[in-house]
Amino acid sequence: MLYQLHEFQTALLQPVSSWAQAASKAFIDASNPASQMPGSDRLAASYQLLYRLGKNYTKPEFGIRTVQAHGQEVAVQERTITAKPFCNLIRFKRFSDDIDVIKKLKEDPVVLIVAPLSGHHSTLLRDTVRTLLQDHKVYITDWIDARIVPADVDAFGLDDYVHYVQDFIRTIGAENLHVISVCQPTVPTLGAISLMASAGEKTPASMIMMGGPIDARKSPTAVNDLADQKSYNWFASHVIYKVPPNYPGAGRDVYPGFLQHSGFLAMNPQNHVQSHWDYFQNLVRGDEQDAESHIRFYDEYNAVIDMDAKFYLDTIKTVFQDHALPNGTWSVSGDLVKPQDIKKTALLTVEGELDDISGSGQTRAAHALCAGIPKSDKAHYEVAGAGHYGIFSGRRWREKVYPKIKSFIREHQGVQKKSRARPPKLEGSKSA
Repeated sequence: MLYQLHEFQTALLQPVSSWAQAASKAFIDASNPASQMPGSDRLAASYQLLYRLGKNYTKPEFGIRTVQAHGQEVAVQERTITAKPFCNLIRFKRFSDDIDVIKKLKEDPVVLIVAPLSGHHSTLLRDTVRTLLQDHKVYITDWIDARIVPADVDAFGLDDYVHYVQDFIRTIGAENLHVISVCQPTVPTLGAISLMASAGEKTPASMIMMGGPIDARKSPTAVNDLADQKSYNWFASHVIYKVPPNYPGAGRDVYPGFLQHSGFLAMNPQNHVQSHWDYFQNLVRGDEQDAESHIRFYDEYNAVIDMDAKFYLDTIKTVFQDHALPNGTWSVSGDLVKPQDIKKTALLTVEGELDDISGSGQTRAAHALCAGIPKSDKAHYEVAGAGHYGIFSGRRWREKVYPKIKSFIREHQGVQKKSRARPPKLEGSKSA
């Protein structure tokens, strides 16, 4: 019933939001006499804020059309390589007309970004993608809102996530592939590569794990505490709802995106209130740059997706309650996950000093679990002053984290090249 009430509220707010947007424009339109009234700037700002608070936020685009690579601006085209019911594998293909640049683009390492399935769209990693495209061929997992997955498609669980990651690695080719997992997918990504190693399959050249709950018992955060304090049955009965009839996934059990969004807001309510107040003040002052920055952030932050209930509940139990991965008890489709079997994949872990979602040591725990990887192929980096989002987006990501990742990938790319007979054909004649 809660989901239906939310949809009803959203529908009610849309006319108000549209009216507020029109009113805001009217009070800043120089041809409108009302714009000359005393206080019209504050009225316009108030209506604009009302519009932003009430509007329906849809999936943003990555919108990456060009990047600087090897000293030149190159075109970027987004392509779907593999389409699965709950996720698309997207490639950002780079193009150039310069022969020397094409040659360099072809030599760049291949990276798969495993994006979080945790309430937001994969576009949350736009800055991650854009930065990596300067020096890498980039793929990303683009997760699909569960409410638009047809109801006759089977439920999607944590095991399925692991299998998806394995399929994507095989599709791209594990040899000389570097897998970057951000936050929640560090666990299923480690599970996927562990199972491939145990089965004797080729594994990626390196795996970079950033701010994820490999062992959520270390430096527990508010997120971890909630999962510990409530039982599995509590989550199943209090946060799982059926998709309303007006969507293709009608009847599917999901953890609604709007609930997760409410939880994120509740973690730092003062910060969000202050952010919206600053936005109002910037509009009044005519500070378009800061106002636009606010819009870009909340266009992304407020666009949320539903998660299939099975995946959400599996994650709660396996990762945050049973701690099955660090305890050595996690099985995927009957196969025990054994990270110690990974021997030929280098490991870099990245944590933010001020991360309030994945606490200090939670990601670094992967090093002890991956006992089969030589110490010379392991590294850890703690980002001073960085919170959770700062390790993959923003200035600290670009200036501190990215150079470390780029260097680590290049170091282990060379090792892999020596052992391969011929490179996999990934590029067209004039693209990379």
